[in-house]
Amino acid sequence: MTKAAKIGFISLGCPKALVDSERILTKLRSEGYEVAPDYEGADMVVVNTCGFIDSAVEESLDSIGEALNKNGKVIVTGCLGARPDEILEKHPQVLEITGAHALEEVVSAVHKHLPPAHDPFTSLVPPEGIKLTPKHYAYLKISEGCNHRCSFCIIPSMRGDLVSRPVNSVLAEAKRLADAGVKELLVVSQDTSAYGLDLKYAEYDWQGKEIRTRFYDLAEALGELGIWVRMHYVYPYPHVDEVVPLMASGKILPYLDIPFQHANTRILKLMKRPAATENNLERIKAWRKICPDLVIRSTFIVGFPGETEAEFQELLDFLTEAQLDRVGCFAYSPVKGAAANELPDQIPEAIQQERLERFMAHQAGISAARLQQRVGQIEQVIIDEVVEEGAVARSMADAPEIDGQVFIDGATHLKVGDLVTVEIEEADDYDMWGRLYQS
Repeated sequence: MTKAAKIGFISLGCPKALVDSERILTKLRSEGYEVAPDYEGADMVVVNTCGFIDSAVEESLDSIGEALNKNGKVIVTGCLGARPDEILEKHPQVLEITGAHALEEVVSAVHKHLPPAHDPFTSLVPPEGIKLTPKHYAYLKISEGCNHRCSFCIIPSMRGDLVSRPVNSVLAEAKRLADAGVKELLVVSQDTSAYGLDLKYAEYDWQGKEIRTRFYDLAEALGELGIWVRMHYVYPYPHVDEVVPLMASGKILPYLDIPFQHANTRILKLMKRPAATENNLERIKAWRKICPDLVIRSTFIVGFPGETEAEFQELLDFLTEAQLDRVGCFAYSPVKGAAANELPDQIPEAIQQERLERFMAHQAGISAARLQQRVGQIEQVIIDEVVEEGAVARSMADAPEIDGQVFIDGATHLKVGDLVTVEIEEADDYDMWGRLYQS
């Protein structure tokens, strides 16, 4: 029997890129290729790169160099692939370069340099495809690209304008994942709220019912699967209001990941952010009135060109008023090709870092206080890991990799993917501790 060719794979960047990696691996696996766990066992390495900020570019270039040094045969794909000259200047030995979400181009490049050993044998691939996440959760990418032109971002130049997947295709994938035992779906895209806009919210048949390709309709249908559904990268458009009652009724998780980026209207306009003039504080209050358990995570940028001390203070005041549960923050960093690079009044790095530290200290107090409010509550959690000391879990308020954890001492009998009920006994700034609850 002919020995199967083995592919090594490095996936960098965001969950959307991870989904691209899963699709490439699924296709290659269905054609008889095997996935190698290390450089030495691979006949070729594919590096899925990130090019969002300078540090991500450096990480991608370093990873390409490491793969070349340890294996020698490397294909590059992903966001940084939109800038091939930058890659070739440092690593002229790479075999092929493709852009983001370029499944067919990557597979063709693999065929060219490492032909498949035998004809496809589709039973090699499970119905849900190859996943790079643990078996109990999966990312569900509903669209590619973005119609916005935020001045600090170059993603549209890498991934193009919004291209939504038809809703029946998304739901079919979600059902396959649920049937395979996935307990949590994390819905991702560049702009989840805009889902279906490019398709004019076209209707498609799903299990005998016509469903629109639209954010609310997708959320409602996913809510019928009986598993956790978590929404990421949601812009605060007015129609998001419609989805909050689904959270209040338990259909989808009461969790919104909304990249507000700033609170000052002038800075938001300089950023060219969508919904820059929306009254987000009023919207948050209205959402929490409908769904008191709603958890909001967000990301912000401090030290954006022209940001005054008063405008930064307005951001801190927004945090105090908004009482967001989970927050990430970055000091502004120029990205090659971004329009914000040309803005006047660039902020010195020392001031940026000082504002970043003040921001994080301010928010840490808010996050800690909100977690303390949950001490004594009974909550459902999902088990991510079982270690010698007990189980490591997440609550409905916590997305994997980016939010907090719930530690259950002594619960070594539990299994990864279990959904259990705990009483929260203790909390710090980011994590909680609980015990199994017996009603």
